[in-house]
Amino acid sequence: MNTAVAGRMAALTRAELTLLARHKAVLLTALVVPVAMTFAMRPVVEDMDLREAGLSLGEAMMPMAVAFVLLFGVYSALVTVYVVRREELVLKRLRTGELGDAEILAGTAAATLVAGLAQCVMLLIAGAAVLGMEMPADPVWVMAGVLLGLVLATATAALTAVFTRSAEGAQITIMPMMLISMVGSGVVVPLELLPDRAAGVLELLPLSPVVELVRGGWSGQLEAYEALGAVGTALAWTVLSVVAVRRWFRWEPRR
Repeated sequence: MNTAVAGRMAALTRAELTLLARHKAVLLTALVVPVAMTFAMRPVVEDMDLREAGLSLGEAMMPMAVAFVLLFGVYSALVTVYVVRREELVLKRLRTGELGDAEILAGTAAATLVAGLAQCVMLLIAGAAVLGMEMPADPVWVMAGVLLGLVLATATAALTAVFTRSAEGAQITIMPMMLISMVGSGVVVPLELLPDRAAGVLELLPLSPVVELVRGGWSGQLEAYEALGAVGTALAWTVLSVVAVRRWFRWEPRR
């Protein structure tokens, strides 16, 4: 990325940060909901038979916290952002400038991604400090899971925006991804507590590899081939989403 492009991207990011701060509903969903849900779910997690699956409280809670940020703070927020910017013709006007399509979508998402990354880091630190949980045994895989999750959430948000006509409609179109991820990707109920056959299928869901990397990095029991398999699955979903966005993303309001 040359200096001129970097400067335009930085300007777009600053503008999005300003708009994000003014959009109270999106800001509340992005910053408050993931934290509130994480702390509210602790009693539920403590009642699970974690020892039978060889999991500690931290290994169950921290992937959940990251997933909540990715789903509510990044994915859900970005679907709304993309749709609103499209409806207000902001994306269309940006295309008349020097930025390419990928740069416009990335710049529009940058502010939300920065907020999401900061929130993930703060939740991971708070989980270890405030909730008395152990620090991750292999932080490299934890951060890899977080970063891959941010990229995946952005790509799937842009894809969901393809099928979303309005900001109000986003509350409906985000539900399949939200529900499938929370129920089937090991967010609320770790896949280790499920039968092997069911877990093997659910591991292929979009958010499952992110949860696996964070949980495995926290426990330090993630084998190299398992980590690479999770990375490959996350990248595959990301590539599929990007290809679909490049083909079908709409830059003007849907009628």
